[in-house]
Amino acid sequence: MTRPAEAAADVELLAEVRAGLGAAQKRLPSKYFYDRRGSALFETITRLPEYYLTRAERAVLREWMPELLAALAPCTLVELGAGAAEKTRLLLDAMRRDGVPGTYVPIDVSAEFLAAAAERLRADYPGLAVLPVVADVAVSLGLPAGVEHPVLFAFLGSTIGNFQPVEAVRLLRRVHGAMRPGDRLLLGADLRKDPARLLAAYDDAQGVTADFNRNILRVLNDRLGSDFRPERFAHRAVWNEAHQRIEMHLVSEGVQLVTVPGLGVVRFADGESVRTEISCKYDRAAIESLFADAGLALEAWRTDGEALFAVAVGAPR
Repeated sequence: MTRPAEAAADVELLAEVRAGLGAAQKRLPSKYFYDRRGSALFETITRLPEYYLTRAERAVLREWMPELLAALAPCTLVELGAGAAEKTRLLLDAMRRDGVPGTYVPIDVSAEFLAAAAERLRADYPGLAVLPVVADVAVSLGLPAGVEHPVLFAFLGSTIGNFQPVEAVRLLRRVHGAMRPGDRLLLGADLRKDPARLLAAYDDAQGVTADFNRNILRVLNDRLGSDFRPERFAHRAVWNEAHQRIEMHLVSEGVQLVTVPGLGVVRFADGESVRTEISCKYDRAAIESLFADAGLALEAWRTDGEALFAVAVGAPR
């Protein structure tokens, strides 16, 4: 039996699919990569040799968090788009060294994956209160009432890059609206670099990213009853110089007619693409501007040794 929350989510999904597949450049929201299979595939991607982002961010967190969290002394860690919460352990370890188990609030769209991560963390961090929240951070943070401040809001993995600039500002304003004096935002941002290195990170030799990209079609089939044939869509990553971003597309191999219940038949021309993800890249000035538009001040900035990736601290102004 379908629960009311699931039914509501699928109504939202259908509305987003209708809008996206009706656009001149067909598109699908990247948040729908992440069912259990998609989340597991992404965790595999983070360990691939081409995908430098996770290693570079971990290096910054490993080196900086003990010092930073000792200074900030947060009581609560709220993580947006938590996923498997692996990098989070570097933050929780730094909090625990200060002698305060505190509270961890992971927020993610994948309920099943989130529940499994929460269970592991409760076992590994005795005394830590883990309060998972199933929510789309692009719409609402869904914070539980009564979280203890100061709060460290963490948005890691350069997930901010998956939002158009106006959407990114709107999301950060939502975080700003939940902050009190003493709270901080910890933001991971992938930096601008040679496009060849960027493209390799989003089109690995083993084809894991291609499988991850096509998973969005499997999610639509599972949740909406559509009849996409994922194997007939080719993975393509492109660098958009004008917008300083990587784009992932699925390209139709041949003319296809796909039935989406509640929407009808959608035609794909041979070679027509569906954009499934954007990943904006930044420099320090771009992050400062993003923060300023959201009512935040860039308080601190740290990069890895190769300056591939940055972690920024934002404070409410």
